[in-house]
Amino acid sequence: MVNSDDTLDAIGLLCPLPVLKARKRLMAMQGGAVLKLLADDPAAIVDVPHFCAESGHELMDHKDGDGHRIYLIRKRG
Repeated sequence: MVNSDDTLDAIGLLCPLPVLKARKRLMAMQGGAVLKLLADDPAAIVDVPHFCAESGHELMDHKDGDGHRIYLIRKRG
């Protein structure tokens, strides 16, 4: 898995909070930086790819963690 520049722990948060918090964190990051998002919300498997597609960020990878999913998002630009 690719190294990340920042990690956002959204475990325990329900839709839409993981995506909203990821959007806010990404706004503070430089273009090309990678955010690792940890989320256990079942809706995130749909919400995170949709958010990336709509906002122009790259969903580089997603996989199962220990009771949660791990998403790697590269900020556009």
